[in-house]
Amino acid sequence: QVQLVESGGGLVQAGGSLRLSCVASGSIFVIYTMGWYRQAPGKQRELVAIINNGGSTQYGDSVKGRFTISRDNAKNTVLLQMNSLKPEDTAVYYCNAASITRGQTWGQGTQVTVSS
Repeated sequence: QVQLVESGGGLVQAGGSLRLSCVASGSIFVIYTMGWYRQAPGKQRELVAIINNGGSTQYGDSVKGRFTISRDNAKNTVLLQMNSLKPEDTAVYYCNAASITRGQTWGQGTQVTVSS
């Protein structure tokens, strides 16, 4: 079973940038589709971005053009570069690992707060 540890959240002003990192351990990283999801208070968890083991990406409509997901299979790491942040990006961000054979796993989450 894979374990995920996120880092990089924090408080930033609108228009600023943050980079989230998720390090995986305990399983074969390359087989997983990795993703970032977020959940704001009172709202459902939503897709931010995913990247498969071939490097293909998919983004939520609200972050297209501002966020970039990448992965380093040698370091078992997936990154989320967030630029031009808006107050509505405020949420807990969760790393996700998904595999057809292994199911899916969530990290503990990291808080991102964007002030106006």
